[in-house]
Amino acid sequence: MMENKWLGSKSGQGFYKKVKKEDGSSEILGMDLDSLEYRLTKKAQFATLELNNVVDRFPILIKGKDKAGEFYRRNFGAMFAYVSHRIPEIMDELYKIDDAMKAGFGWQHGPFQIWDAVGIEKGLELIKEAGKEVAGWVQELLNSGSTSYYTVKEGNTFFYDIPKKAQLKVPGQDAFIVLHNIRESTEVFKNSGVSVQDLGDGILNVEFRSKMNSIGGDVLAGINKAIDLAEKSYDGLVIGNQGQNFSVGANIGMIFMMAAEQEYDELNAAVKYLQDTVMRLRYSSIPTVMAPHGMTLGGGCELTLHADRVVLAAESYIGLVEFGIGVIHGGGGSKEMALRVSDSFQKDDVELKNRLRQHF
Repeated sequence: MMENKWLGSKSGQGFYKKVKKEDGSSEILGMDLDSLEYRLTKKAQFATLELNNVVDRFPILIKGKDKAGEFYRRNFGAMFAYVSHRIPEIMDELYKIDDAMKAGFGWQHGPFQIWDAVGIEKGLELIKEAGKEVAGWVQELLNSGSTSYYTVKEGNTFFYDIPKKAQLKVPGQDAFIVLHNIRESTEVFKNSGVSVQDLGDGILNVEFRSKMNSIGGDVLAGINKAIDLAEKSYDGLVIGNQGQNFSVGANIGMIFMMAAEQEYDELNAAVKYLQDTVMRLRYSSIPTVMAPHGMTLGGGCELTLHADRVVLAAESYIGLVEFGIGVIHGGGGSKEMALRVSDSFQKDDVELKNRLRQHF
C-alpha cells in the first residue's frame, strides 16, 4: 500500500475506496487484504458477540471458537499484563485506572473490572498464552486470600489496596446510591423489564432492565406494580436507572409488526396501557419523581412529562423523536405538548403567531 501510495482519503484510496456507480451515486468498497483488490464490504458477524449485557459478555468472549474469540483472548491477555505494570508507575490505586479509562475513553468497564469479570486466574492464563508477564503484586493479591480486585459490601464498592494488601472502600460513594451494589439485597419485585428496589426512608425505585431500557409490556407492568406497592406501604416512588441511557422509548419494532399484521386491537390496547400508566404517575397518591439521563426518548419522555418532579442529569437528551419516522406519540406526549402551549400562550398573542409562522 505504501509503494502504491494508497494512503487514505487524501490520496483517493486506502483500506477503503469511494467509487461512482453508473447511476451517479457513490459507494464505498473495502480492500481484500489477500488480493489487495477492492470489493463490496461485508459486515462481519460473530456468534460470540450476540449478548445484550456487556459485563456478562467478557467470560463468554474469551471462550469463542471464532476469530472474535481469538481476538479477545489475545487482546485481554496483553491488556491485563500491561495494566498490572502501570501500578505504581502512574498511580497507586487500581480503581483510578478504571475510572480514567471510563471517563477519558468512554469505556463502560475499566481493565481491572473486565479482569474481574473474566476471573483473575483465567486472566493469568491469558497473559501466559499471550507471552507476557504479570506484575508480582497480582500473585500477592491471590496469596492474601483475595479472589477479585473489587468486592461489594453493604452497598459499597471496595478495591484491593496493594501496599496494605487489603480491600479498602472506594472513596466518594457516600453522596449517591449505586443500584448495582444494592439490587440483590433490596429488591422487592422484578420481572424481565424492571427491578424495583427499596432505597430506604420509605422510597421505592423502579430500574429499567430491558434492552436499551426500551419500554414494553413488562416495563409498564413493573411501573404499575411499583405504584401499587408504594401507595400501600411507602412514601414515594423514583423511576431512575444507571444504564448508558435512561430509555430509548417504546419498542418501535413491536408497534411496526402490529401495524403490518393489522393487529389494531392489540395495538390500541398497547397504546392505552401506556396512557393509563403515565396518568397513574400523574395522579398517584404518592409523590413520583423521574431521574432521566442521556437519551430519554419517546415513551421515556412521556413518562418524564407526567411525574410530580423531574431531577435531570446535566447531560440529558429528551424529546418525542418518533415524529421522524411518521409516528404520532400516543402515550401522553402530544397531549402534554398542547396543554403546556395552552398554559403559556393565549389567542392572538404576538409571540404565539410568530412561532406558528416559523413552523407552519
